[in-house]
Amino acid sequence: MRITKQAKREAKALYTACLVDGRLDEARVRMAVRELLARRPRGYPAVLQHFKHLVELDAARHTARIESAVALPADQRGALEANLARRYGAGLKLVFTENPALLGGLRVQVGSDVYDGSVRGRLDALAASF
Repeated sequence: MRITKQAKREAKALYTACLVDGRLDEARVRMAVRELLARRPRGYPAVLQHFKHLVELDAARHTARIESAVALPADQRGALEANLARRYGAGLKLVFTENPALLGGLRVQVGSDVYDGSVRGRLDALAASF
């Protein structure tokens, strides 16, 4: 389904109405979706689809996915959390996972920002240079 410019504008307006102090308020999101479904204006499926996309992007911007080859000690987790909070602001949700395929190092993803300091990433970059 193609999303029209009008639907994108309405979804963006709905998204900004759900922001409280620059953060997305879950209660407002639910209320906005409920009201939109109750009114069912013309083109509402496209509005909902784009609104969902905007909410998913917001969630990704406030979630840090940290992959490491082995489990990180508590002190390293704390230091990493402090560094990420300084760069991206407080309220960042951290998700730690283990991925032995990395061989060593870390891979951090916050929204569309990816920081790959893993051995696997360096080996892949070296292989791509040949």
